[in-house]
Amino acid sequence: MKPWQRWPVATLLFLLSATPYAQEPELKNWYDDPFFALSQAFADCPVPLGPFTTRAGMEDDAHYRVERGTTCWLAHKCTKPNSYMYDADIAGAIRAHFTDAHAFDGTSVWITVQRRFVYAEGCAPRAFDIHALQQQLEAIPDVEQVFIRISAAAHGPLPYKTLAAPNQSVSEPASDPATHE
Repeated sequence: MKPWQRWPVATLLFLLSATPYAQEPELKNWYDDPFFALSQAFADCPVPLGPFTTRAGMEDDAHYRVERGTTCWLAHKCTKPNSYMYDADIAGAIRAHFTDAHAFDGTSVWITVQRRFVYAEGCAPRAFDIHALQQQLEAIPDVEQVFIRISAAAHGPLPYKTLAAPNQSVSEPASDPATHE
């Protein structure tokens, strides 16, 4: 093969290797929303997607976040000009409140705080009192709403999106017997 005949093959190989078709979009916590584990003792419990999203997802959410964040202040329901400004303090209060090392034995629970909303996601044995968890989270100052998405099984449909499979559908708690109600 002559040198000029190798050029198209080399160019094609280079272009194929540089094509991002095989790469997944980068997931990132673009807005630095609080996301942390309260516990990690339930074997194989998938890590929730939490506040992680793609750049396109972040751009889609930008207007929504500005609008929803300032609505609280405009409605005189917040003293801070944006409801997202409460999130770091709420996360700190949650960490300070849950200091009992044995309260979460056998569970894997992650917390996400966004716009004064608290999401508790993960896995716990059926005996775990999710209602007590919800009540304790609701009692944290400035929390507007709490969502509990905890499953009794680490495999199968989960009531939350996972970091490992962000595009997988979420099961509804009432239809999944492995999910706490």
